[in-house]
Amino acid sequence: MIDSCGIYKKAEQLVHRYGTRNTLVLAQETGIHVVETDRFKSLLGMYTFRWRHRIMLLNNRMDEYLTQMVAGHELGHDIYHRDLAKGKGLQEFELFRMHNTTEYVANAFAAHVLIDTEECLEYARNGYDVVQMAQAMNSEINLMLIKLQELIRLGYPLQLPVEPRSDFFKNIHA
Repeated sequence: MIDSCGIYKKAEQLVHRYGTRNTLVLAQETGIHVVETDRFKSLLGMYTFRWRHRIMLLNNRMDEYLTQMVAGHELGHDIYHRDLAKGKGLQEFELFRMHNTTEYVANAFAAHVLIDTEECLEYARNGYDVVQMAQAMNSEINLMLIKLQELIRLGYPLQLPVEPRSDFFKNIHA
C-alpha cells in the first residue's frame, strides 16, 4: 500500500528545509551527486547508489522543466528506493509507468515537490480544470493528475477527470 501521507510530508519537509522546489538544488543539498551527460539517447535519467555514493545521471538534452521532473523523480528513488538502486541502478525511459508501485511513489514524490499544494487547491476552488491548472502552474498535465490523485488520497474533496497516462514520455525526446 502506498503511504500517500508519508510521501506528502517528506516532500513538504524537504521543500521547507531548503526553501526551494528546484529539484536539482534539493538533490545537491541532500548529498546526491548530480551529473548531466550527453551519453544517453532515449534514457532520461538514472539513479544509482554504489560504494555509499548517491548519483543522479540526467540526460543533458532535456529542457529545464523535464529536467526538473526527472530530477524530482530520481530524488524520490533516492529517498524511497535506495536499496533497489544498487547494482545497475534505476533507469528512466518513461516517468509515468503507473503499473509499477516503485515508479508511482517516485512520481508522487516529484509531484508534491514540484507542485505547491495550496496554489493547486486555490486553482481547484476557482473552478480550473486539470488542463487549466497545469497551464497556470507550468506543469506537465500527467504530473498534475498525479498531484490531484494524491490530494484525493489525502482526503481533499477533488474529482479526477481522467487517470494519468502511463506512456506519454515515450513521445518526448531529449
